[in-house]
Amino acid sequence: MYCVEAKSLLSKWNSINVYRGCTHGCIYCDSRSKCYGFTHEFEDIEVKRNAPELLERILRLKRKKFMVSTGSMSDPYMPLEEEFNLTRQCLEVIKKYGFGAAVLTKSNRILRDLDLLESINEQSKAVVQMTLTTCNDGLCRILEPNAARVAERIETLKTVHRHGIPAVVWFSPVLPFIEDTGENITELLEYCIDAGVKGIICFGMGMTLREGNREYYYAALDRHFPGLREKYEKTYGLSYHVVSSRNRELMELFHSRCEKYGIIHDVGQCFAYLQEFPEKYGQLSLF
Repeated sequence: MYCVEAKSLLSKWNSINVYRGCTHGCIYCDSRSKCYGFTHEFEDIEVKRNAPELLERILRLKRKKFMVSTGSMSDPYMPLEEEFNLTRQCLEVIKKYGFGAAVLTKSNRILRDLDLLESINEQSKAVVQMTLTTCNDGLCRILEPNAARVAERIETLKTVHRHGIPAVVWFSPVLPFIEDTGENITELLEYCIDAGVKGIICFGMGMTLREGNREYYYAALDRHFPGLREKYEKTYGLSYHVVSSRNRELMELFHSRCEKYGIIHDVGQCFAYLQEFPEKYGQLSLF
């Protein structure tokens, strides 16, 4: 871990990352890909210690309000957050200036900031996003060794729902030959229905692999699923899109269940919902 003074923070998509790298250890993580230009070990976290000040400087000059998202490249609620509180400080800035927040995590540490998220949601809009890939805690410990257990994530979703905060779940990735079963998808959907989630983002039953994360993933397969790497190499070669052979039937199951329970399940509609800022709060007052 090392601290830096960041020169920029808010992307053109209105997203922020107060940390760079991640300690969750997910074996499939795309953020390990070489295209992102990491010059240090992925688990050696870069801490942008001036992130709250940078964000305040940016937001106080914005006339039109919008949703500020975080969690796309590194989890904002890694254990380091307990020491630095940068995510919480950024949420305080978002609240102060009346913007919205969309937070993506695999950690139940987000509940520490439930008070802030609830306040932001009452003032404008807050959305909690949680990744779920397997319903099996034992498998979760292999695939996402340092993230919250499945049961903890589900309880987090139920808690934010009880507090009136909408949630969106990411079914991404769904690992071929490991997670692409009807039983897994059905149980995950039941969890989401029970937790009252607003939407589910699913790009298809599969994953992506490219230089950097492919090698890390295959090494993990060798450790935990002997022989499975060879099956991947034979089936997919060096493909970027790695799609399950059961994609069609599982996506039909996914869409039909979401449709039945009124869960947003079109990817475009889910992203539109995440980016949509309530119109009545969208313009700063001149008085």
